[in-house]
Amino acid sequence: MPLLSEITTFFERFAPRSLAEDWDNVGLLVGDRQRPVQGVLTCLTLTPDVAQEAISRQAQLIVAHHPIMFRAIKQITSDTSEGRMLLDLIAAGVAVYSPHTSYDSAKTGINQQLAELLDLTDVEPLRRFRDRPDFKIVCFVPQSHLTAVQEAIWAVGAGTIGEYVRCSFVVDGVGTFHGSANSRPAIGQAQQFESVAEARVEILCPQRLLPAALRSLKSAHPYEEPACDVYPLEPRESTLGSGRMGVWNPHGTTAPASLSDFLALTKSRLGLPVLPFVGDPARPVQRVAIACGAGGEFLSTAIQRGCDVLLTGEARFHAALEARTAGIGLVLAGHYATERPAMERMASLLAGEFPDLRVWASELERDPIQWS
Repeated sequence: MPLLSEITTFFERFAPRSLAEDWDNVGLLVGDRQRPVQGVLTCLTLTPDVAQEAISRQAQLIVAHHPIMFRAIKQITSDTSEGRMLLDLIAAGVAVYSPHTSYDSAKTGINQQLAELLDLTDVEPLRRFRDRPDFKIVCFVPQSHLTAVQEAIWAVGAGTIGEYVRCSFVVDGVGTFHGSANSRPAIGQAQQFESVAEARVEILCPQRLLPAALRSLKSAHPYEEPACDVYPLEPRESTLGSGRMGVWNPHGTTAPASLSDFLALTKSRLGLPVLPFVGDPARPVQRVAIACGAGGEFLSTAIQRGCDVLLTGEARFHAALEARTAGIGLVLAGHYATERPAMERMASLLAGEFPDLRVWASELERDPIQWS
């Protein structure tokens, strides 16, 4: 039976938090990393009925794509529906993890899954991650607390390099210090020269995780004045990014198919009875952009990159007007339809990664939008 920490480590490798948008709230949101997990429920959105499903079926972890506590909260009480739900989950010992935009943009994440489902080739990120400089955290810690400090920094998502997590470099050395009369050294005594066997620890950290990593480091470090340096690294263009774009050529000829053909394929593959769209059905479609969920913000990028159509879940009315004016197709397949299948796939993925787990996608969750 795996610990919750082992499952969160898997998520850091599969969908690193460094891929998340700056405004997002991803990662472990509720739970004790050292508790064992036997049952896991996956869902798109954690609602009270889904929470009760997890509790009644004795899950110890819910993987909800959309984060709870998306905005900062000051109270958790029974006065609100979210507060009651959180109190019930905590009382039942159910942890909550949200991958959200990390999963959207992961190498084999939701947008990639949609691109493959719709038979796109030459798939690449719609927006590449640029100018997201990494930093290197360098700290000096006594050997007795080396592991605790490493674990604290890794726990926030730092130390991820490609397919590898918990990365660091350690060099042994000797630290010296002489505290004043007002100092309270964790090792040795005040007003005495001390020499301590220490380790120099180096860990890579994305910019967005740096504040949390430094707070976590200081909380685990035994010294009242930890020696810690942060070095900015030159930004590098990543092979990863948000959204996807690719070539759609269902006929295998130089003559592109039409928007009408693309709509028919999308309805079939996503199991949709109706499919709202903007554009001329006869318009040729060859370059397709994809942004799951509420991806209307990707329209301008799709236009700039010469795409013929953007498939997303939902968009604002003015985005539809912009698409019509620009002459680009806009297909609104629904938030639920573009993301819920990926959470069902997540259940299968977790079951394959952790054979001892009992994993299922919520059987109560439904799309709140209905068609008459």
